[in-house]
Amino acid sequence: MNKSQNSGIVEQFVNTVMGVKPGNKPQSPNTSIATTQELDIRAVLVYTLGTILQILVMILVLLGMEKLVMLIDYSSFPNWVSTLLAGLFFALLSIRSRIFSLLDNTRSRQTYDQVIRPRWSPPPLAFPIVWMIIAVLRVISSVLVWQQMNHQFLVLPLILFVVHLALGDTWNTIFTVERRLGAAVPVVILGPWLSAVVVTAIYWQTNPIAGMTLSFSCVWLTVAAVLVLRIWQLNGSEPLYPLKLTLVDQ
Repeated sequence: MNKSQNSGIVEQFVNTVMGVKPGNKPQSPNTSIATTQELDIRAVLVYTLGTILQILVMILVLLGMEKLVMLIDYSSFPNWVSTLLAGLFFALLSIRSRIFSLLDNTRSRQTYDQVIRPRWSPPPLAFPIVWMIIAVLRVISSVLVWQQMNHQFLVLPLILFVVHLALGDTWNTIFTVERRLGAAVPVVILGPWLSAVVVTAIYWQTNPIAGMTLSFSCVWLTVAAVLVLRIWQLNGSEPLYPLKLTLVDQ
């Protein structure tokens, strides 16, 4: 098996785990999308409500997990069973938090492949690999926090963690799915990046090892935020809000 075949297998495995699609869906030849400078109020409402609903659903899931683990801890099961269950749960959140979102959160390379990028931009495969690493670090740090909080899920650090995940999923909808390069800039800074800093700080206060473990995500999201900014600048610098889209027959 040659090097290119090995690389292809690795890429397929990483993309499968992280749910990333090649994104080669062609645009309809009969229509094109024209943008105006008008604010898309409906899109703002959809993003806001979608994010809030996702957060509420994940908080309910946290509550359910707390009740389930409580039953396990007070039963005859070994102590490691609840820890394993918590680890699997945090892995699900870290890799597939978008299953709780009502927004279109398709993970695709299409936008990243098609936009003009700076020379220093990472190759497309780097993103799912790095996010796999971050997912593992999120699981480790969250389990440490969960243990520090006496096996409680419905606590401030973990609630802020699911808020961070929901904000990241909404940003993915804006940038990756809908290709709103302008709106993606403030959202990535005020959403995934800022919330990652807050969660890391709260984790650090709760358990310093957990905070140090999660801090790598802040470094990566800083790089990602700068990259999103440069992509926006290189691709026309559209207004920093969601523009109303109009379908035009060709």
